[in-house]
Amino acid sequence: MQYPESLVKKVKKRAAGFKLEGFLSGQGKINPPLMIVGEAPGRKEITQHIPFSGQSGKELMKSLSITGLTREDVYITSVVRSRPYSVKQAVNKKTGEQETKYPNRTPSKKEVLAYAPLFDWELNQVHPQLIVTVGNTSLQRILGSKYNVGHDHGHVFQQPIQELNATEDGYQLSATEYTVIPTFHPAAVFYNRKLAPVIEADWQLINQILNQGKQQND
Repeated sequence: MQYPESLVKKVKKRAAGFKLEGFLSGQGKINPPLMIVGEAPGRKEITQHIPFSGQSGKELMKSLSITGLTREDVYITSVVRSRPYSVKQAVNKKTGEQETKYPNRTPSKKEVLAYAPLFDWELNQVHPQLIVTVGNTSLQRILGSKYNVGHDHGHVFQQPIQELNATEDGYQLSATEYTVIPTFHPAAVFYNRKLAPVIEADWQLINQILNQGKQQND
């Protein structure tokens, strides 16, 4: 996705002062059957310039294959377009020396709000048939803070979503209704293998909703 330069400058200015690095554009088809929305790029994504690369990307593509779609058929983005990192001091086990590390972290609500103008613009350009949020961060950005992936995954929400308000310091509900299905972040299975069949069931539902959409359009 080619963003307006003025819009990129605007969100970078809004995000100034936060521990964020790099910038990764959303990628994929316009008017796709599916728009996958994550939280933010990690180190690999920023380096390789591909959303959901690495192990989490492999898991996501495995889930996506349930629908018969590939990366090229959908649009993939995130609610924050730069990598959030933390600063940690640790002792190198080999050398015994103190070193500074900069691991990935979950973006804060303020960082998500900083990038809100970009996500709103992007969604208006992409026009997806269905939005799939992966993880809590993207779910709460789109539907609101009362939603939780543990409770709301695998449910179909047909409703207005959150968009930046007129004063650009919070959210309001959109005039347009969207179809949204939340599921877990693909990396969740690395920490809890029991989620694998749960995520698979969510994607079976996503496939079902996509097929219903095809039948209505035929």
